[in-house]
Amino acid sequence: MKTIQVVAAIIQRDNQVLATQRGYGDLKDGWEFPGGKIESGETEEQALKREIKEELNMQIEVVELFDIVEYDYPKFHLTMQCFLCKAISGEMVLNEHQSARWLDKTNIDSVEWLPADIELIAKLKRLL
Repeated sequence: MKTIQVVAAIIQRDNQVLATQRGYGDLKDGWEFPGGKIESGETEEQALKREIKEELNMQIEVVELFDIVEYDYPKFHLTMQCFLCKAISGEMVLNEHQSARWLDKTNIDSVEWLPADIELIAKLKRLL
């Protein structure tokens, strides 16, 4: 089975996290934390900053590694490094997602998270 390695940004603001709804691919319409693949020569932090700039037109500060998720989808194995982040600047523009929401502990379950994110959500509830 093919392994895909990605980074994801858990962007925090006032006890809320930013969730985005995929606008493309096999997992279209599912909710996730924004991010993407690491390009050759990039660190995880560099990849995350680049991906967030491309996807959301935002600049972020990568604070710390929060969790590493390992999940088997039907067509691939996902290794996802999830980092706590803060938005520094930029007006959010949805370049690849169809929707975005700021969620807190009370409504974090109000969206349909992608399967790989479900365990991560349980851990995040303790943080928020």
